[in-house]
Amino acid sequence: MYVVIRVAETDPRFLQKSPAGWFKGKDPSVPVATLEPAWVPGSPVVYLGKANGGATGCRGLRKRLDEYRRHGAGEPVGHWGGHHIWQLADSEDLVVGWKPTADTDARALERYMIAEFSSDDAKRPFANLTG
Repeated sequence: MYVVIRVAETDPRFLQKSPAGWFKGKDPSVPVATLEPAWVPGSPVVYLGKANGGATGCRGLRKRLDEYRRHGAGEPVGHWGGHHIWQLADSEDLVVGWKPTADTDARALERYMIAEFSSDDAKRPFANLTG
């Protein structure tokens, strides 16, 4: 399980074009008009994610976070979840925290944390498009 935090307390500024990598011909950019209403004022949490070992057991937290980083750096990597964070003008200043969890618990914990976050104002973290 991992969390992406924006430590800046100022209002965010959104980029028109995402620097993240295109994957399978898909542009990761979304209109700023889509990003603005998704922003959760006052919350440093911008994304909650999970990692599993996968069918072969070779995946996991380290690989998942590396894919996320590489996607944001412009590589064509298949880590689409949370891609809205790369349109934050200060995305290079985001901080990541993590907690290793059992594969069997990862999705349930992610859902629980998103639901807990959403219980206060009925919004998911900024870059969590699904719960």
